[in-house]
Amino acid sequence: MRQKSKLFFQALKYSIPHLGKCMQKQHLNHCNFADHYYNKIKLKKYHLTKCLQNKPRISELARNIPSRSFSCKDFLPIKQEDEKPLSENMDAFEKVRAKLETQPQEEYEIINAEIKHGGFVYYQEGCCLVRSKDEEADNDNYEVLFNLEELKLEQPFIDCIRVAPDEKYVAAKIRTEDSEASTCVVVKLSDQPVMEASFPNVSSFEWVKDEEDEDVLFYTFQRNLRCHDVYRATFGDNKRNERFYTEKDPSFFVFLYLTKDSRFLTMNIMNKTTSEVWLIDGLSPWDPPVLIQKRIHGVLYYVEHRDDELYILTNVGEPTEFKLPPWACGFIMDTNSDPKNCPFQLCSPIRPPKYYTYKFAEGKLYEETGHEDPITKASRVLRIEAKSKDGRLVPMTIFHKTDSEDLQKKPLLVHVYGAYGMDLKMNFRPERRVLVDDGWILAYCHVRGGGELGLQWHADGRLTKKLNGLADLEACIETLHGQGFSQPSLTTLTAFSAGGVLVGALCNSNPELLRAVTLEAPFLDVLNTMMDTTLPLTLEELEEWGNPSSDEKHKNYIKSYCPYQNIKPQHYPSVHITAYENDERVPLKGIVNYTEKLKETVAEHAKDTGEGYQAPNIILDIQPGGNHVIEDSHKKITAQIKFLYEELGLDSTSVFENLKKYLKF
Repeated sequence: MRQKSKLFFQALKYSIPHLGKCMQKQHLNHCNFADHYYNKIKLKKYHLTKCLQNKPRISELARNIPSRSFSCKDFLPIKQEDEKPLSENMDAFEKVRAKLETQPQEEYEIINAEIKHGGFVYYQEGCCLVRSKDEEADNDNYEVLFNLEELKLEQPFIDCIRVAPDEKYVAAKIRTEDSEASTCVVVKLSDQPVMEASFPNVSSFEWVKDEEDEDVLFYTFQRNLRCHDVYRATFGDNKRNERFYTEKDPSFFVFLYLTKDSRFLTMNIMNKTTSEVWLIDGLSPWDPPVLIQKRIHGVLYYVEHRDDELYILTNVGEPTEFKLPPWACGFIMDTNSDPKNCPFQLCSPIRPPKYYTYKFAEGKLYEETGHEDPITKASRVLRIEAKSKDGRLVPMTIFHKTDSEDLQKKPLLVHVYGAYGMDLKMNFRPERRVLVDDGWILAYCHVRGGGELGLQWHADGRLTKKLNGLADLEACIETLHGQGFSQPSLTTLTAFSAGGVLVGALCNSNPELLRAVTLEAPFLDVLNTMMDTTLPLTLEELEEWGNPSSDEKHKNYIKSYCPYQNIKPQHYPSVHITAYENDERVPLKGIVNYTEKLKETVAEHAKDTGEGYQAPNIILDIQPGGNHVIEDSHKKITAQIKFLYEELGLDSTSVFENLKKYLKF
């Protein structure tokens, strides 16, 4: 049976004592967390003490407009103040759809940061940071605030924007497609906007305003993909930039988050299983931060604030398990409770199974949903389950053309990830659309190790349970074939980054299920990577893969599934690997070693098999640049599609003609 975790929601009442300006000689410990959406939950209400209630509220800070697939807002019956007639809304939708279908794909493929603040919308136009009045946002009437070309970067784009509370300043994080390094620029807003400051290697950043109406920018500094330092800076006549704290534990990293009402800035510490949160008073940012709960191994929690109430969402099941300060109070929240009454939309990496049942209908076999693709209106979406070796039911999402006949003879592209408790991405991509239009079946396997069914789903696919994800993937593909979706000779498999572990393991253990594989920046040499503590992410990822350097059990277990360690003379599917020259997350060395060993083993098998054996193609395409995954690379997209069509012996003429509608070649 699926284990149902309990959520522990706590509303805290307390006051932050006024201790004057904080010299910050001590360094505090904090964390990082990932943004994910939640359904609503019925909450009890607890009020903060009067000293907090009587403080004036700061105006809502500008936030990034979210573009996520699953939001609790989809379920809220919110009354719109200026609701337009249905026919007018439909006309607007049709205009947008027509615009998307007629424009080259690259014009809308990357969604740049865009935020609303006050009466303005801030966004990127061409190579400039601009703003326009809200009612004129769809016109070309805008004010240029900063020219990105001043940074002398190759094809820069804005990744994130934050506006100071009273709109005296705007900060923007700028990076390039071929690098994860970013620069944060601060622009003073006036009749003649001017760049006030520039900070390198910034990860997260937020504005608050102090008691003297001075804007304070808090930001995290990232070095070697490790985010351990937090700084705060002021501008104008009282310009300063000082380190606020440093996280000493290399397995944790830091992220800043401003509560939705902008009342508190949270400093978060997190690794894969443990978190710790400190609060900075948004009205008194120079006061010392307040610790909510010191880190306890295995305890994840997340803090939000609304209407003078603090809410804590955590994975522990009983209040006694969560040792709160004496001023805290709380209660148990079960995932079966009615989710309709949560007063706001929550974001947290703690995802209980119940919240995701709307994605996967209840029952042993998921029924056809009847949903249409909003762009093509020509694809069918199905949800089915596969039974893994241990009896666990593994959900899959399937897309295919509505009028497709004899699906057993159609090509199949299977997607998988299954790591870090992250959901498998099913976002719109032009290459996915053209494949469906050309008759392909797309299948997304939500295997253990991912986050689709909550924390336990992740826990059942990490450390010494990684092989569960492999068993799930095998079961999914076998179920697809058994239910009439394609056949092994027409089945392909794709993954990126950590998803490469399961794909590489399947190629070793059950290669006859596949005809071809495409991998992007794949993690293939788990053992050697996790034994090299000089690599930037090794220590942070011990909770996901294990510690083979100090734990013999972990070492032997990793050896049992590691793609590189288990290559053997046998028939393999053809493999196309895209790697990036300066990728810091997945070192190129491991990918090259894997490719060379696989080629040698394939050649050995071909020699032993004799004349007439058709050896698989093993291709390594090394792209210049240092980014981990460049999603919109036209060269990469066309190379991968060309490879799949050639391996399956299919005519690619129509698919490339369709791609030209969206990509500029």
